[in-house]
Formats: sequence, C-alpha cells, structure tokens
Amino acid sequence: MFHSAALRLTVWYLAIIMAVSLIFSAILYNVSSADLERNVNRQLGYFNNFLGPDDFNNYNLLRRKQLNDDKDHLRGSLILFNLAVLGGGGAASYWLARRTLQPIEDALTAQTRFAADASHELRTPLTAIQTENEVALRNPALKKTEAVALLKSNLEEIAKLKALSDGLLKLANNSGRIESAKPVPLKSALQIAIDRLAKAAELKKIKVDNQAGVINVIGDRDSLSELFYTLLENAIKYSPAGSPVKITSASRHHEAIVTVADKGPGIKADELPSIFERFYQSDSSRTKRDNGGYGLGLAIAKKITDAHGGHIEVKSTLGKGSSFIVHLPSA
Repeated sequence: MFHSAALRLTVWYLAIIMAVSLIFSAILYNVSSADLERNVNRQLGYFNNFLGPDDFNNYNLLRRKQLNDDKDHLRGSLILFNLAVLGGGGAASYWLARRTLQPIEDALTAQTRFAADASHELRTPLTAIQTENEVALRNPALKKTEAVALLKSNLEEIAKLKALSDGLLKLANNSGRIESAKPVPLKSALQIAIDRLAKAAELKKIKVDNQAGVINVIGDRDSLSELFYTLLENAIKYSPAGSPVKITSASRHHEAIVTVADKGPGIKADELPSIFERFYQSDSSRTKRDNGGYGLGLAIAKKITDAHGGHIEVKSTLGKGSSFIVHLPSA
C-alpha cells in the first residue's frame, strides 16, 4: 500500500519538477534565442556598410547558419538538462515521497503491532476466566469452597486485566510534551515513589537508599513520580530479598541525571535495545519468575521521559544487577 502510494506521490512530485523545469527551459530558450538573433542582426547591420552585395549575402548566409547551429546547440543542451532533471528529479522525488510517508507507515505499523500485542495479552486472562467458569458450570456437585476458589481466581485474572488496561491508558495519555512544565524538586518526586513502594520494599526487606541531591528538574511532578515509581517497582520486584536499591543523582550540562541501581539478575546485552518496547518480555531470569507483568512499565517510563524532553538508558551485567539512568532537563 505504501509502495504504491509512494509511486503516486513520486509521479506528482516529478510532474511539478518537470513542469517548472520545462517552463524555465522554454523561457531560457526564447530569451537566449532572441539575444542571439539581436547580436546577429546587429553584426549584419554593421557589416552591411562595408561589404558588397555578394560578400554581404555570403556573410549573411554564414551568420544565419551559425545562428541556427547555436539554437540547435541550445535546444540540445536544454533537452539534456531536462533529461537529467527527469532522472535526478525522479530519484529525489521517490526519496522524498518515501521520507514523507515513512512516519505514517511507522505509526500504522506500530498501531497494528500494538493492537495485535494488546489483543494477545487480553486473550490470556479472558481465556482463563472463560475456561474456569465453563468447567465449574459443568460440575453439578460444585462445592462452596470450590466456588469461592473460582471467584478468587477470577478476581486475580480481573486484576491482571485492570493492570493491563491501566498500563495501556498510561501509554495512550503520556504522548507529546508536558504542557504544564515547571521546576520540580527531584527529591520530592522520588520520595513520592518511594513512599508508595514502602510496603513492597518492606516485604522483601529491601532498603531503598535515596542519595539524590538537591536538584530541580523541569516537568510535571505527578508524571515524574510515576516514572520513578516504575523504575523503583522493577528494581524491587527483580532484586533478591535483603539486597539494596540505590538512587543517585548528578547535574551536568543543564540536565539532571538520576540512576536507579539494583542487585537483580541483570539483562542480557542483546536484549537491552528492546527493553523499552511495549509488551517486550525478556527471556532472561528477570522475567522467568511469575511477576504478573505485561512489559508495559518500561515503555511507560520511556514515554514519560521523552515527554519531558529527556532520555533513558540502561546498563546491566548478568548476575550483578541493572542500572536505569534517566536524563532530564534541569531547572
């Protein structure tokens, strides 16, 4: 579809280029021809006073022949020029058409993949709920304890669906740039995230060591808290019980750099470029445990960071842990 659209757009671009080129060539030819003729007529008028009739006639024929040769040469040069414009313009038009359509193609591809991934992730809990209920309905001797267990299982699957829908909504809402950006104390945004995860950290006996300095960043406090919450939640989730999670910060070249480091199992080097993609689930030991995730957290973190005009990166070593580094514009 996009290939044929690119070809049609190429034809339109090339038609415009060739129309301009031909009009320019016609004007140039007419102006140059008129100038050549004026020069010849001026020369003939000058030599007419010095040459006899026979010599002047021969000179006239010679200059007219030279004039026609010059016009033929001019026409040939303009034809070659237009052929060059046709070839170069065609290549340039196709490149421009592809460049014009590429963002649309990328967006459509991403939307199609997103819809396919979302439907796949939705299908799993829905299928589990459907299967459990159908089995229960076929059992005439269903006991109360079994019914209660079934309801609990259904609630667990519904909670997964809610988590998935919340993640999808966050991805949809965190697009573009932050409109109400203002100076936000970095420690304040971090502390909100730490407080929200205090119980989860306590259950695993993980100490969150917040060593962030006094730095102000430009952005929205709630969005930044959500960003740090996602990174800290991952760090706590994948860290062994009793291990520390460390937060540090630095200020350099008008940007604040925040690092969230854990002592988890780490991520394989070949998986690092894909770690921020939606629904991406690593094959490493980070995701082999039942964490109930859908691979949306880091995609949301990247969306928020991009919306703030920053960027996020990850450094990881298998068996030693991972560090997520966020670069944000400082106030």
